[in-house]
Amino acid sequence: MDPQETLPLDPEALIGIWQFLLAEGQLLWRAALRPWTTYQIGIIIGLFLLAWGLRSVIRPRYSEWLRTRENWPKWRLRFGVIVLRRMRMILFVAMIWVVYLVMNEMTFTYRSLLLRVVANLSAAWLFIAFATRLIANPALGVVVRYGAWTWATLSILGWTDETESTLDSMALTMGDTRLSLWLIIKAVVIMTVMLALARLTAGASAASIRRNKDISPSMKVLAVKVLQVVLFGTAFFLALKSVGVDLTGLAVLSGAIGVGLGFGLQKVVSNLVSGIIILLDKSIKPGDVISLGDTFGWIEALGARYVSVVTRDGKEFLIPNEDLITGQVVNWSHSNEFVRLDIHFGTSYHDDPHTVRRIAIAAARGVDRVLGFKPPVCHITGFGDSSVDYVLRFWIKDPTGGLTNIRGDVFLALWDAFKENGISIPFPQREVRLLKNETTPQAEVLPGAD
Repeated sequence: MDPQETLPLDPEALIGIWQFLLAEGQLLWRAALRPWTTYQIGIIIGLFLLAWGLRSVIRPRYSEWLRTRENWPKWRLRFGVIVLRRMRMILFVAMIWVVYLVMNEMTFTYRSLLLRVVANLSAAWLFIAFATRLIANPALGVVVRYGAWTWATLSILGWTDETESTLDSMALTMGDTRLSLWLIIKAVVIMTVMLALARLTAGASAASIRRNKDISPSMKVLAVKVLQVVLFGTAFFLALKSVGVDLTGLAVLSGAIGVGLGFGLQKVVSNLVSGIIILLDKSIKPGDVISLGDTFGWIEALGARYVSVVTRDGKEFLIPNEDLITGQVVNWSHSNEFVRLDIHFGTSYHDDPHTVRRIAIAAARGVDRVLGFKPPVCHITGFGDSSVDYVLRFWIKDPTGGLTNIRGDVFLALWDAFKENGISIPFPQREVRLLKNETTPQAEVLPGAD
């Protein structure tokens, strides 16, 4: 094996890089010694100081004016904040372009060459700074900003070919595979651009799907997730293909990895498949009220691995999708939102059952959440030891509002109605009898004793 093939950098490339830097340094030094170059450098420094001074005067007034624009849309306010932060660069770009255009008309072109380069660089940097503010992810925005600044600088200075050849010479060769620094940078840039485009497309498409009223909530979630997987997967493979990566070997490797993951991540795969089944059969959907064991709440979100259930006390349970498929789930709003609730109570034997039923139904009708077009009913369920037992049944259509609170409201309405009409609710009584040989011969009745 040739030892040179194992080196990450070709020695001849190092010599070429050094010679290129020396040549460019000599050109810059000779250009800096020219009188008109010195004048242009002075003009650039003077314009920068002038922009700094003008910003100190304009920025406080602009900031106060921007504070009064509270009724503006969010995107316009965000643009105004960016202008506030980049005001010095905006002033500098505007002034240097005016000076360059004036000097280009009044004197020879070479006497304003440096002004033109600086004007192009500053304008490109300013545009990139504004454009990258549209990226929501701060870390990604910083990477794209500095990468775009570097590329714009090399393009304006005309160093793109030399830089590409230099980075391509920094390579590591392993057999038939040659991995250069230029290839890595190219792959990262293309991957970032493709994933950003996929994210924008997925976001716009997801918003359009969510606004469609003809699609059920569960199918909306499924469509959005499938769309995201397809777009991001396509962007990933297109980026790899564009930099010359052989996808055949990647397919074989991914198949082997998939077999290994299938054995090691059975629960994860089971939850993923269960989530797809839940979305397809529409058994539960966001907003449904469910009961699973001791958990009662409504579906907040459907995830790829779990379902988020929020209870009335604000707790959020993350229930694995597999438990919803294999366990017994009570969906209070599966086919419709109507829920019937039962309340059991008892009255004394001397109270007329017909009157008790009429008063109970009227009391339930007076509660706000009880439905009127599905009227409450009251039935006798049995004759107990100390009371006549009844069941009061009524309907509601908003189980997300809670079940315990509506039961409490109906019980309170029954209490008030029974008090008003003289209906008594019996409670257990016990008699304690003492034998004659005890100190107290008479019997004592203890109401409410257990």
